[in-house]
Amino acid sequence: MPDDARTSGADTRSGVRETYEYIGAHFSKTREYAWPEVERFLEGRSGDVGLDVGCGNGRHTEVLAERCTHAVGLDVSRALLAAAAERRADADCEYGLLRGDAGALPVGASVVDLGVYVATLHHLPTRAGRLASLDELARVLAPGGRALVSAWSTEHDRFDAEVGFDTTVDWTLPGGETVDRFYHVYDPDEFRTDVAESALELLEFEVSSGNCYGVVGPRR
Repeated sequence: MPDDARTSGADTRSGVRETYEYIGAHFSKTREYAWPEVERFLEGRSGDVGLDVGCGNGRHTEVLAERCTHAVGLDVSRALLAAAAERRADADCEYGLLRGDAGALPVGASVVDLGVYVATLHHLPTRAGRLASLDELARVLAPGGRALVSAWSTEHDRFDAEVGFDTTVDWTLPGGETVDRFYHVYDPDEFRTDVAESALELLEFEVSSGNCYGVVGPRR
């Protein structure tokens, strides 16, 4: 990967995509299990259509597939989608995979009963882009649909900040090469504000394991 794509491009949408194309195969190997917060959100819920936005290797899409008649994992990275396809085959699990951007979901309006949008919002490099992605999630959620949204928080032990900020975090590949990954680290008030300024309604909120989590639905 060229140096300029690892550094100056890390804070652009194309740079984020290129980063995960480059590190996707190794990244996937470190992401085996579903997060307990996702499992708690899905517990007792079910629906016809489930959507995992920023699905990575499909670990949360699998859990959605257990709760929904039809489940789809969406990611912008071909490398991560390839890892998800391999995982799906190994698990003998049925769900669809789709390449797409969180800011322009290739999904019809008002069709998603359950959504998972975790560990992805914070990779979008502008506030306008993050708000657009939240609006897109609201657009595709069915009336009464629910989704879980998460982002890294200033409450995480590794940060010493009270307000949200942009940063890059190294990913170390086998052999020692490091690759910058863009993050917008949210403070909890900022996270709530962004959801409130989108077409989503924030129904529940918590900070857990250094992340902001919001259970959201389409604004009535």
